[in-house]
Amino acid sequence: MVPTSYYLVLAGILFTIGVLGVLVKRNPIVIFMCIELMLNAANLTFVALGKHFGQVNGQMYVIFALAVAAAEVSVGLGIIVAIFRSKETINIDEVNLMKF
Repeated sequence: MVPTSYYLVLAGILFTIGVLGVLVKRNPIVIFMCIELMLNAANLTFVALGKHFGQVNGQMYVIFALAVAAAEVSVGLGIIVAIFRSKETINIDEVNLMKF
C-alpha cells in the first residue's frame, strides 16, 4: 500500500515542473503541455485525497477537470493555428497581437 503523502509529493513535483515550463519555454504548444501537466497534478491530488478520505468527490472533480481541459486544448490549438496563419510564426516573443 502506497501512502497518500507519496502521491501528494509526486503531484507537487509535477506541478512545479509545469510551472517552470510555463515560465521558461517560449513555444505555445510546450506551454499548453505544461499547463496540462499542472492540471494532471491537481487531478492526482484530488484522486489521492479522495481515496485517503474514502469519498468519491475527488474522482468527480477529476472527470469535470478533464472535460474542461479537453475544451481548453481544442480552443487553444485553434487560436495557435489562427495566429500561425496570420503571423507565420508561433514564437511567443515574436508574436504581439496588441501592436497595430
